[in-house]
Parts: sequence; structure tokens; C-alpha cells
Amino acid sequence: MQKITKAVIPVAGLGTRFLPATKAMPKEMLPLIDKPILQYVVEEAVQSGITDIIFVTSYLKRACEDHFDASPELEKLLKQDKKKQHLYEQIRAIPKLANFIYLRQKGPYGNGTPVLNAEHVIGNEPFAVLWGDEIFDCERKPRLRQLMDVYKKYGDPVLTGYQISKVETSKYGVIDGTEVEQGIYQVKKIVEKPGPRRAPSTIASLGAYILTPDIFAELKKTRRGKNDELWLVDAIFKLRRRRPVYAKIVEGTFYDMGSRIGWLKANVTFALKDPELRKELQSVFM
Repeated sequence: MQKITKAVIPVAGLGTRFLPATKAMPKEMLPLIDKPILQYVVEEAVQSGITDIIFVTSYLKRACEDHFDASPELEKLLKQDKKKQHLYEQIRAIPKLANFIYLRQKGPYGNGTPVLNAEHVIGNEPFAVLWGDEIFDCERKPRLRQLMDVYKKYGDPVLTGYQISKVETSKYGVIDGTEVEQGIYQVKKIVEKPGPRRAPSTIASLGAYILTPDIFAELKKTRRGKNDELWLVDAIFKLRRRRPVYAKIVEGTFYDMGSRIGWLKANVTFALKDPELRKELQSVFM
């Protein structure tokens, strides 16, 4: 079983749900307390054993690239101030988190395109895909590590599953599958936003995957779908005809940082975990 060391993170989207804030700033760089959302995603990957991060970007996303680069002038300034040594260490550590590779997205719109763009870097290896605006807050084990453990056991593609309420089945793709062991399902199909009456389960399919390299051949054969876009999930389910696809119900709390309410909830929750911020928030709001 090949070890998974590479992760593709598409960051070429326009972030229209956060306009006008994202007119000039990538949505992935919006702050969650004092770090950009994208750094949380990268840290999750690194904590799960990923060594190579492949960003698929566009000309609008230079800020993402710059954030993970060295900043000698800033480091020098912080190093000279004894009160800012902790900031110096944090800034200095960012470029060392992983080996960063940057590709410009080429091809049709859709979340399948950035994955296909990374084929020549991935080669014949299993790999992870993470979205730059979704995070999980997991106490015991990072979300990606949970998926990787399932791949290690079964050797086939693994999707993120997440328990939701019946009402929320109108907001997400919902997994129809057979439970093969506790919290792990062999997937039959995903029903897009079915609603409570049509939902085959209350397990949402969210955006992190462990994929095998045969996904590239399927992506090349996949026709464009909704909105004339190339959809990764369409290729995954073409692949499912030839091999099993699994879903792991992730243990943790999901935050959709691409939505205003998800971003607000995450900031409040993370602030309440910080002793200093919690005290200040309580003095103002409670």
C-alpha cells in the first residue's frame, strides 16, 4: 500500500458568496481569528502526514502563494522586538510546513479541472483532495487522517461523510450506501440536495477525498455536467463502476467557511476556546 504524501488544494474559485470582500482578496485568505482559513486546511494535511501540497491557483490568488512563502523583511522586524518573538516563530514556520507546489488552473470550470491539472505532479500515487474553504475541528484525529486510515484498510477511494439533520438534506449531497463497519459505508450513489422526503440517509458528502490515480482517466472521459462544468463527483461515480468507493463518517465539527454564517460560527467558536478572547467576549456579550 503506497503511503499518501500529496494533497491537491484547489484555490482558483472566485468566492462569489463573500463579495464584495473577495473582490480583491481570495476567500481562502479570510481570517479565522488570526490565521487565514487556508492555513488551517494546510495544517490539517500536514498533521495527517502530507508532505507535498499542490495548490491549483489563478492569477487572482497571488495572496495564497505569498502567504506560504518566506518573508525576510517581516521576520527581521519581528526578531528585533523581544515582545514579538512568538510571532517571529509563527511566521518563520509557515513556509516550512510542507513542500509547496503551485499550478495555474487550465480547462473548463468545475472542481474536476484542478484535480486533472495536477496529474503530472501526482503521477501513479494515491492522493488527497481538500477544499480551501472547508475546515473540521476534530479533537482526537484530523479529518484527513480519518479518511487515510480507511484507505489504508480498503485501498479504494474514500469520501468524507458527515451526519446532518433531516432538514439539512436540502443543502448537501446525501450518501446512499451500505454500512460495512461502524461509521464506514460503501457508497452506491450521492443524491444531490434531496430534501427530507427523498433523502436516502442523513449522511452528507463533504469536500475532502482520498483518490486513486485512475481517477485521471475517468476525468478525461467525463462529460461536463451542471452549468457546463467538469464535476469531480461525476468522475468518482464513473470510477465506482470498476472499484468500490467508501465514505467515512468524520468525527468532528464541520464549518463551511465559504458561507457567511459558517465563517461567523467558526470565529465565535474558536474565539470562545481562547482564554483571553473568551474573557473579552463574555464581558461584552454575556
